[in-house]
Amino acid sequence: MRDPSTSGRRHIPASRPSRRGRAALVTGLLLATGILVGINQPSVGAATAPVTVTVNTRAGLATVPDTALGINHAIWDSQLGSVETSDLLRAAGVQMLRYPGGSYADIYHWRDHTAPGGYVAPGTDFDTFMAGVRRTGAQPMIIANYGTGTPAEAADWVRYANVTKRYGARYWTVGNENYGNGHYGSAWEADHHPDKSATYYANLVVEYADAMKAVDPTIKVGAVLTMPANWPDGLTAGNDPGPWNQTVLTIAGPKIDFVDVHWYPGGTAAESLPRTSHIDDAIHLLRQQIARYAGPNAARIGISLTELNVTSGGMTSQPAALFLADAYSGLLANGVFTVQWWNVRNGIGTVSTVAGQTDYGDYGMFSSGTCTSDGSVCEPPLNTPFASYHGLSMMSLFAQTGDQFIRAGSDQPLVGAHAVRRANGEVAVLLVNRDPDHAHPVTIDYAGFTPSAAAPRVYTHTNGAAAIAAGQSGSATSRTLPPYSLTTLVVRPATVVTGQPGAPGQPTATGVTDRTATISWPAATRGASPIAKYEVYRQNGAVSEQLGETSGSTLTVGNLDPGSRYTVNVLTRDTAGRVSWASPPLTFTTGSPASSTCSVRFTNTTDWGNGYVATVDIVNNATSPINGWTLTWTWPTTWQQVSSGWSANWEQVGTGVRVTGNDDNRQLAGGASTSVGFVGAYSGPNVVPTVFRLNGTLCTSL
Repeated sequence: MRDPSTSGRRHIPASRPSRRGRAALVTGLLLATGILVGINQPSVGAATAPVTVTVNTRAGLATVPDTALGINHAIWDSQLGSVETSDLLRAAGVQMLRYPGGSYADIYHWRDHTAPGGYVAPGTDFDTFMAGVRRTGAQPMIIANYGTGTPAEAADWVRYANVTKRYGARYWTVGNENYGNGHYGSAWEADHHPDKSATYYANLVVEYADAMKAVDPTIKVGAVLTMPANWPDGLTAGNDPGPWNQTVLTIAGPKIDFVDVHWYPGGTAAESLPRTSHIDDAIHLLRQQIARYAGPNAARIGISLTELNVTSGGMTSQPAALFLADAYSGLLANGVFTVQWWNVRNGIGTVSTVAGQTDYGDYGMFSSGTCTSDGSVCEPPLNTPFASYHGLSMMSLFAQTGDQFIRAGSDQPLVGAHAVRRANGEVAVLLVNRDPDHAHPVTIDYAGFTPSAAAPRVYTHTNGAAAIAAGQSGSATSRTLPPYSLTTLVVRPATVVTGQPGAPGQPTATGVTDRTATISWPAATRGASPIAKYEVYRQNGAVSEQLGETSGSTLTVGNLDPGSRYTVNVLTRDTAGRVSWASPPLTFTTGSPASSTCSVRFTNTTDWGNGYVATVDIVNNATSPINGWTLTWTWPTTWQQVSSGWSANWEQVGTGVRVTGNDDNRQLAGGASTSVGFVGAYSGPNVVPTVFRLNGTLCTSL
């Protein structure tokens, strides 16, 4: 839970930022080309334990869209429309630019280019922004003013953009962080409406969407949600029927095309970098909320993550580059259609030293050339790229439009791994060494892919480096990662295979029980030989487990574990043995038994963002009494725990919870029930358990 009081400072400078003179930038900021000399002999001694990275081409994830790599522009930035800015962003592969800048969106009036209460720099109007978008080669995302605007004003903006000027601006969000309007206590977001509730916001989103799409039916309209396990997720305020996300989705879900969330993990570099492990569960919970509350055809609703940054201890130094590449990869692999860094320029903050490098506490990707208030420390010359720029540049070298993310994993928590498969048969592997002090030797195992013996193309960015080094060296299966570094290997296949069959279409799951599921998929197109069969694989970490095969386009799989999340892919194999790419992923969760001698209802009754009060109701469905009971479950994540409990004896060891009856309720007559409770805590996405055992018997979850 991040402190929402920081958001106003993040989005809205208190005064016009000072500027230093422009310095000429040398060419080659993106790449220092040439053979990599000594890249495998870093100056810091290698860690003793070797790391194994597994890359699994059978485990397909999301495909990289043409909106993937984004960043925020802001109207207080006088360099917003400069050629130099656009060219730097283009060189980094930026595909989407958001405007007019965070919380400024809710005070900005596009027609007269004013933001009452804030500073608007010259040369930052909408047409100038769009000229920069085009020079960058990106697409725009525009935030319609909810806080002090109207649906009519937003509709006029759509008309000007897409009818008058023919800009073809497709993506429009209604407001920015509107839950920060005081409804939950903290207030940084402008909101002049008489009602600050989630209900009021959602109903106005419907009006905005109707008015804007009446002008241009082809646009996509998004609504503001909060990231699961981030404030104010789980909180209900006023007369809203539920928390912000539930309320907004229930009312506005049928009218919107995507949701818009932000993520600032908080903490020091050492604390924020591991939190990329939260991404899979956070996006899973967000999709669950969309599916549960957004009405029919909710699967059409996309997810955009339009503000992302570390919040202390590494904002302009290497932690920002590591976090950016790791988080962008994790989010895009989970199907988020755009990830956008906050922001292009922001200004100097708290200055510190991180891993031997000066960190200026600046949310910007480029230096603003500003100084501390006492003038004692100044940033580098204007437009000097910070480490995050090199992280974004690395992303454009690693994950390109049309690539399919594939599952990759590491057996060392300090080493992250991501991978994509390209249409030309190449596999690109991104390796993130989060260890500031040690190099790590890495061995890379490939499943379903045989790498060429030729040296791979290699891109690396090390701590304090002013550019990404590029060259061709070493082996596709081993590498030593310098401390605090990003490394991308682009690996060719040993043999170029032609005539493969096409991948199956998007699978779906029906008839999901506690033990079985029926998986269906659109048939693939044949290649040079007829299709022989389809193979269904479960992603088990970075390893695939075959669940079955069939010559048809549907398969019922059994022997599944109750209450477990499964991600599966389908592959096509032809009569010549050629194998297709993996299908898009399908994720489903098995349930509990339809009937059992016991039932359990787990209810989160009161939530405050990093903890909650829960009630657990236990029912003896048998006719015979239970004389002494023990209830057990396992938390789905390592960051969930029981803090205290009542009406029973509570114990947690690791992720396992054990609850035993006390003198008042240890005996349960046939058909009787008892209720116990506890205070739970979580420091990441709170995935509720669904599998409970009473005296070893698997219960039905109510």
